[in-house]
Amino acid sequence: MKNIYIIGVGLIGGSLALEIKRLDPTVTIYGISRKESTLDEALALNLIDRKATIDDIPNADLVILSIPVDASVKLLPTLLDKISETGLVIDVGSTKEAICKVVENHPKRKHFLAMHPIAGTEYSGPKAAIYNLFQNKTNIICEEDKTDEALKNKVLDFFTAIGMKLRRMNPDSHDKHIAYVSHLSHISSFMLGKTVIEKEKNERDIFDMAGSGFASTVRLAKSSPEMWSPIFRQNKENVIESLEEYITNLTHFRDMMKEDDFEAIYNEMKNTNHIKDILNGII
Repeated sequence: MKNIYIIGVGLIGGSLALEIKRLDPTVTIYGISRKESTLDEALALNLIDRKATIDDIPNADLVILSIPVDASVKLLPTLLDKISETGLVIDVGSTKEAICKVVENHPKRKHFLAMHPIAGTEYSGPKAAIYNLFQNKTNIICEEDKTDEALKNKVLDFFTAIGMKLRRMNPDSHDKHIAYVSHLSHISSFMLGKTVIEKEKNERDIFDMAGSGFASTVRLAKSSPEMWSPIFRQNKENVIESLEEYITNLTHFRDMMKEDDFEAIYNEMKNTNHIKDILNGII
């Protein structure tokens, strides 16, 4: 793959660009964005070699679609219309069911591979791109049997080479599970930040009293609303289900506090400590 087009040169797209260049400096990376300033910044940071437009897609060996998920669903059919017989389009969005559905009957369906590299930070834009973002992280692959074998293998070899573990999952299972382990945590962070902002009108008090626990818990509230609002919309049913279960647990905790049942609170926390064993096993 010598001509790679990245649509959306932000945290994920930009970090992939860095890894591609590190593995093969001879590759030419083209950037596509609705904002000219984004491409100018990506060029200045050496994330891309040249600017491009959607009309250039027939020249692509690989297209990486890394824009908000609602925009990805709208744009993907057009990309498949334009992709050559030797090209492949991948998307890296946080929801998979809608994007797989929109091209399920497309005549060039075999030129698309749906995936979700589960990696990121709370930052966005080209300046957020970093090396080693994907090291030891998991990449969820969906419906790979619908993708051309040779094209698919080249891309999966790349993600393995940058240190990712590959996991196969169907789109609806992916969206259900990711609602709990990713989407819910972002909502919790946003709402914790909102609660503190509304309660503590004097921002100096927040700054002076905020410890590392608060900072780490609210970190995700710095994430891009432009990216996350469409994710919540696309995964609405699963997110609502996860929220209802979370609210049930919060309400239960509040009720134990009201009843002065601190032995039960201790036991709840003790039992939940098992999460560290689960996460250690994942890592």
